Amino acid sequence: MMSRHILTAARILRRPALQHPLRGGLPLPLLMAQVRSYAQIIVKVPQMAESINEGTLKQWAKQVGDYVQRDEEIATIETDKIDVAVNAPDSGVLIELLANEEDTVTLDQEIAKIELGERSASSGAGEPPGKEDASANSRSAPLGDEGKPEKTYPQSQPEPSSEAGKPTPPQESIKEPAPKKAQPTKDNSVSSGPIFGSREERRVKMNRMRLRIAERLKQSQNTAASLTTFNEVDMSSLMEFRKLYKDEILKKTGVKLGFMSAFSRASVLAMRDIPAVNASIEGENGGDTIVYRDYVDISVAVATEKGLVTPVVRNAESMDMVEIEKAIADMGKKARDGKLTIEDMAGGTFTISNGGVFGSLMGTPIINLPQSAVLGLHAIKDRPVAVDGKIEVRPMMYLALTYDHRLLDGREAVQFLVKVKGYIEDPRKMLLG
Repeated sequence: MMSRHILTAARILRRPALQHPLRGGLPLPLLMAQVRSYAQIIVKVPQMAESINEGTLKQWAKQVGDYVQRDEEIATIETDKIDVAVNAPDSGVLIELLANEEDTVTLDQEIAKIELGERSASSGAGEPPGKEDASANSRSAPLGDEGKPEKTYPQSQPEPSSEAGKPTPPQESIKEPAPKKAQPTKDNSVSSGPIFGSREERRVKMNRMRLRIAERLKQSQNTAASLTTFNEVDMSSLMEFRKLYKDEILKKTGVKLGFMSAFSRASVLAMRDIPAVNASIEGENGGDTIVYRDYVDISVAVATEKGLVTPVVRNAESMDMVEIEKAIADMGKKARDGKLTIEDMAGGTFTISNGGVFGSLMGTPIINLPQSAVLGLHAIKDRPVAVDGKIEVRPMMYLALTYDHRLLDGREAVQFLVKVKGYIEDPRKMLLG
């Protein structure tokens, strides 16, 4: 019996000890990282807005093989109103693109695949793909025979040697097509107009924003009973007011005082007497209900490279001129930088469009439905006018108010524009309002 126990103990001692996972094998964090590197994640079209379900994939910021960080922008989707950025949900390598540029994509559609994993030391930023491949071969070689790395080096050397053996033809073939072909096309596109005898035609598909603008403008013409009334305003007092206080305001608040804030404030005060200008029509079959509002959200028309956008300055009735000017400047900057959101352009009860910055002398703006009126500002021009029986040269501006005749009568529209004119020609009245 004793000999049997001794034999069993001897067998146990001869059995090799189990390797601890942290000694003989890979460390657990490294093992988990290796497993995670083979995991994939799908990139989908993000939520754009409540009323937008599709868009056009305008540009890929990253390509297959690029490493992306979490929340890094990898693509841009163009919608009817704004551009939506598609960000990486996690860090990894972009391994597949499931949609092409200019494709129409819908909400939650799969557009890319990312292989998860952190960037390793061998694949640091700035190294070209060739170096990554070479480092990968050199690291994988020692797992087999030690002679394999020696074979990999000759394989990477013949390619430069073949290029070095024929230096002249490849350089000439690369230089000729790239710069020489690119420059004529640009010159032709710029100077295609003045060239006599040229009958070329180019067809460019309208982007989504331009299509939406066209749809909305035509809808306004077909729905509203639009009518425009005009007046002219002497800008002398307002220009003198701005000249006196613009430097002080800029130094104190950092805001450049312009004319838009004055017209916005004058419109708000005029709406107290003519509230229908700030109202709208709602209901079926063209509308059967008038909605009056106790707040004023002013849509400011801003021209961008992609089209006209109208960001909204909310609660303008509770702001002074400096606050309105700052809000308009902030919205204009966001519009030019392409950073406007749907919330920035949603709503709006009254629109002001300043075509004078482009030199427009007079025009008839189109109503931004469901609003009932839009005020158009124009260029300031020195003109001879009669002042107290004398002819004087004054800086004059034409004002245009396009209104929905279904809601506003001509008397109310004219009275509103006259009140705005009175506030602008004597800015001190706005302090009493």
